[in-house]
This record gives sequence, structure tokens and C-alpha cells, in this order.
Amino acid sequence: MKRSSAFGSAMLPLVLVLFHAPSRGAQASRPAAAGTTEHAYFGLGCFWSAESAYEGIPGVKSVTSGYTGGSEKNPTYEQVSLGTTGHFEAVDVAFDPAKISYARLLDTFWHNIDPMQSSGQFCDHGKHYRSAIFYRDSTQRREALASRRTLEASGELKSPIVTLILPAGAFWPAEEYHQDFWRRNPDHYGRYRVGCGRDRRLAQIWGDRAAKPVAH
Repeated sequence: MKRSSAFGSAMLPLVLVLFHAPSRGAQASRPAAAGTTEHAYFGLGCFWSAESAYEGIPGVKSVTSGYTGGSEKNPTYEQVSLGTTGHFEAVDVAFDPAKISYARLLDTFWHNIDPMQSSGQFCDHGKHYRSAIFYRDSTQRREALASRRTLEASGELKSPIVTLILPAGAFWPAEEYHQDFWRRNPDHYGRYRVGCGRDRRLAQIWGDRAAKPVAH
């Protein structure tokens, strides 16, 4: 991926493996019956790290890396990286609301990002790396806004929150080689994550509440 120059020699060649899928419609409103699948879209910067933040949490059924927030249909990684599509790198978190709440997903989101960084996330700079919550219905919007107000009122952060809260549009899955990259390429991902300073910065912001890195 296009990361800081420190990882240039380790990054994958940009061989495009196009993986197109139709946009996903709105989910049913709560309360949901057991076994129902709902979706939540989050931008946490690099979607490799976003996947590792959510996969394995009880109640989370799947996590898909992709692009959302822009108007370009079937965007490619190269297009999004150029910053011309309006899309963010993001993840689609499919979850069972009977087993995990949207509020819990929001808590995971905040403790895996720097909410004060407007240029991107950690070493990854550009509009497509900005942090964002993409709400899919009025309930998600209300809970997202409430979570931000609670964080602002807590006094934990030293600067204003710049994380965006936006209405969700179409979500386009990323190329296949990006899916589960952190799991399929643990050494590569581990070098990237350490070099990018993600965990060091999270510890500075959140202290003991910082998200812990996934074991490689």
C-alpha cells in the first residue's frame, strides 16, 4: 500500500486485482432478532489495521476492507490513493446486534484511532486516510453523535475531535489482496504497524485504554 517512505521497500507492488460488488442497502432498524446481521462502516486510516481491530470480537461476523464516502463507482486502490474519488479507506463490519451492540463497535473505533489528527491517521496522510464514522440509519447517527459528545465531555483529549460523522453511501470492497492482509502477511503487516507508530501514538492518547496490537 502507499505508506510512508520507511516502508517503501516492503510494500506490495500495485498489481490491481479488481473485485467489484454491488452497493449494500440499508439495514433493518433495531431491535433485531437473534441471528440478524447488521452492518457498520468505519474509516480508521489504513484498512489493514481497521480489519485487525474488529476481527475476532464476539458478535462480529466478518470484516471487509473497502472504499466508501465518494461518488466513484467500482473504485480501484490506485484511484482512491490519488485522492480524486472522495472515497475513504474503510471497513464494513457485519455484526449480530443480539451479541454485540453498535455502541461497543463505536468504543472499539475510538480507541483504535487518533481523533485529533485531521491529515490522515498516524503515518498515513491524505483525505482517504481520515477517520470517519459512516452511519447507516438514524439510530447509528444518534449513537455516533452521542459517543463523540461523551468523549468530548470526558476531557481525555488535549485537542478538538476532528473525526467525521457522515451518512453512509455505497460500500465497495477493496481488491482481494487487501482482504485479511494483516492475517495472511503477518510479518509485512507487523513491520508496517510498528514503523507507522500506530500503537505508540494510541498509548500516548489513551493510556491503559488504548487498543492492544493483534498478536502476529
